[in-house]
Amino acid sequence: MKTGQMKRLSGWLLDLLCAMAAGVIVGSAYFFFQNSNGFAPGGVGGLATLTHYLMKDLISWSFLMLVFNLPIFILLSVFVNRKLGLILVLYMLVQSFTPQLLALLGAVPYSFANNAEDFNIVFACISTGVISGFGFSIMLRRFGASGGTYGISALLKRAKPDMNIAYVSFIMDASVVFVAFFVYGMKVTPVICTLLNLFIANIIVDNSLNGLKNGYKFEIVTTHPKELSEELMEKLKHGVTEMKVHGMYSDTDKYMLVCIINKRQVGEMMRILKNHPDTFASFEKVSEVFGNFKRKV
Repeated sequence: MKTGQMKRLSGWLLDLLCAMAAGVIVGSAYFFFQNSNGFAPGGVGGLATLTHYLMKDLISWSFLMLVFNLPIFILLSVFVNRKLGLILVLYMLVQSFTPQLLALLGAVPYSFANNAEDFNIVFACISTGVISGFGFSIMLRRFGASGGTYGISALLKRAKPDMNIAYVSFIMDASVVFVAFFVYGMKVTPVICTLLNLFIANIIVDNSLNGLKNGYKFEIVTTHPKELSEELMEKLKHGVTEMKVHGMYSDTDKYMLVCIINKRQVGEMMRILKNHPDTFASFEKVSEVFGNFKRKV
């Protein structure tokens, strides 16, 4: 098998594994903390959950998730992106049947495993947001999509390229929150839990997409680059890039050192710079660092 074919095959296998892992994670979060606790997630899945609650368990949650989501993903694969649509179909199949599998294995949801005094719906919605947010971030990081809301947005964009779809996700989530108030007996708690779940899941997704391998980039202006760069490399074990610059205020040639470090090393960097009071430094957070960012031994 040729190298190009091997890369494509390994890419497909990784895609399938990521979609299945994300489906298991999100499905587990829904089984343990969400389905039996009287609040809904956002988007299309939230509408399926509310329908399941209204039908008093006459139709399984897994079946409703498929009914609500699969047509969207099939249309997405036909009209927008075939590979992405098929990946999302697999993701939804795994997500929907994970609760069924956990139930067959004898797993017990959080609300049933704890007695009335110990159970807290707020803990349930926080746990749902954290765990499902991690699953969503896997899908978004790998495929740029995590559910039916994206599919609807992509189909609308395909039908009307000039249409502004920025508010589709907001409208879907707001609809779930609005409907949840009436579905759950006009109680405020389910609405608050739905909002809290959405908020926490979005925070987890944002932080995951920002990258776990982040750091801080320091830009240091100095007149003695050799001594300072040697000290930085010796103590921080990271490389330093030197650039020649010109100070307009002093009208003198200087050097700027650029060094990216881990957040745990910020304090050490500050201590080093204090030993060089004639330097000027600024720093900013770097969301993701690619390439060789390992500390030198």
